[in-house]
Amino acid sequence: MYLASIMDLYSRKIVGWAIADHMEETLVDQALKHALAVRKPEKGLVHHSDRGAQYCATSYTRTLKEHGIKISMSRKGDPYDNACIESFHATIKKEWIYRHRFESKKEARKSVESYIVNFYNERRRHHSTIGYLSPNQFERNQQESVCQNAS
Repeated sequence: MYLASIMDLYSRKIVGWAIADHMEETLVDQALKHALAVRKPEKGLVHHSDRGAQYCATSYTRTLKEHGIKISMSRKGDPYDNACIESFHATIKKEWIYRHRFESKKEARKSVESYIVNFYNERRRHHSTIGYLSPNQFERNQQESVCQNAS
């Protein structure tokens, strides 16, 4: 199984993902469409990815352009350009995937989605850049701050 995921770098929240038994461009297209539906970003957002064939595919880049999203890609051969999402993938493997046995692809898919929604985004404490909060708590705090400043 393969996981394609999209992270909001500001909050470190996984906002889009798709899981399939292939690594074709439809997988990353599904993750992107999930993220767009969840976030509904304004034009000018920067989308960063590596230079994988799926992220360079016409359908993927067309969707980004249709939504007014700027395309940014890692330098060739530089994994540090994409360190945050690479770190997430290492984390989910160590904390979840390698510790469970799944009876079916459906079970694996549900389990990984549950990890992302219920643990990683909601309860897992993160990096100092977001105050060692979960991504959801960081976003709630930011929203509260905006509301307080507006009143």
